[in-house]
Amino acid sequence: MEISARNALKGTVKALEVGAVNTEVVLEVAPGVEITAIITKASAEKLGLSVGKAAYAVVKSSDVMVAID
Repeated sequence: MEISARNALKGTVKALEVGAVNTEVVLEVAPGVEITAIITKASAEKLGLSVGKAAYAVVKSSDVMVAID
């Protein structure tokens, strides 16, 4: 896979919650570290996502917010 995004985290699909239109995908990118994404149901099917399958979380930096307490 080649992609211009610099924030690509390899992980394993831990859970899928399939809805009528969207699918919630939980990726474990490190032991105890999870990233959740909402993608279209069609995209999840096209990617062939299933629990235990390797996948990447690709984060577009302009869409990430960082906050401190």
